[in-house]
Amino acid sequence: MIKAPKLQAGDKVAAISLSWGGAGELPHRYQAGVQQLEQHFGLQVVPTKHALKSVDWIYQNPKARAEDLMDALLDPSIKGIISNVGGDDSVRTLPYMDLQVIRDNPKIFIGFSDTTVTHFAFYKAGVTSFNGTSLLVGFAENNGMFAYQVKDIKRTLFSSSPIGIVQPNQDGWTTEHLDWFDASLQSQSRKLEQSSGWRWLQGQGQTQGPLLGGCVEVMEFLKGTEYWPNAEEWKGKILFLEPSEEHLEPNQLIWMLRNYAATGILKSIAGLIFGRPHDNLHWKEYDQALLKVIVEEEGLSQLPIVTGMDFGHTCPSFTLPYGIMAELDCEQQTFAIIENAVV
Repeated sequence: MIKAPKLQAGDKVAAISLSWGGAGELPHRYQAGVQQLEQHFGLQVVPTKHALKSVDWIYQNPKARAEDLMDALLDPSIKGIISNVGGDDSVRTLPYMDLQVIRDNPKIFIGFSDTTVTHFAFYKAGVTSFNGTSLLVGFAENNGMFAYQVKDIKRTLFSSSPIGIVQPNQDGWTTEHLDWFDASLQSQSRKLEQSSGWRWLQGQGQTQGPLLGGCVEVMEFLKGTEYWPNAEEWKGKILFLEPSEEHLEPNQLIWMLRNYAATGILKSIAGLIFGRPHDNLHWKEYDQALLKVIVEEEGLSQLPIVTGMDFGHTCPSFTLPYGIMAELDCEQQTFAIIENAVV
């Protein structure tokens, strides 16, 4: 994988809308994210040409969204790119992606949820990108960013050292809904739920592999496209999956996992990690679904599986760099990213 240069205080980063155009409809939320990026990391945030257009305009112009990404990559003054928010139609930008531009101009690109689509474009281009929080979510967290989130970003994007052991968040998590369209709520902290730790469902010893995955529903959009990795690409990977805020039904997860089984992916991977579901809904049923397909149906009783982890549609979250080597130690119950993700 080609690695992007690390970020430094004073760097200019672009904010981009590749899916839902919420940044244009929520100027107070966008500005909160900009201010907190400046406050905690010393970054200068500039929107791409169309990043602050209306929801309708963004929806109607997938080509312009992709062109914003290409322009940010080609601009030598831009050192990183931050997705404003997710959505559900980034897949419409794929016909306009230029993989050569991505490959020749490696830059930090971070986001989650529907941004999974763009991560797979970066992966196909051979460039590491980052499944992590977005500008309107973690960077614009109500009443200030979580310390866990700040530490994660500094460790992952501002240092060229191996990332190391990722600790579970012990300070409480939240998915409480405070209406983003009510500007008066921006200064109100969200209620935290007690963290109960990660669940190590099975596995023995240590296993290592490069990271590959994303939002499980969005990955369904990619199957069958030229951006879906071939069978060889899945061998030895640590697969990371997380469900969206749409509260995926457990039976649907079973059907999706059966596709991973039928295409040989489950037998190829080195391990599987699963993010805490939004609102922590269906977590028991999701664990049961994983064990049903992976163990009961596929007989993979030794495959390491860890669930309830602090990534995806939960706040605060840690960042997962695509194609970078990670390690699951089932005896010590530790997860580590053992390689540097930036240079």
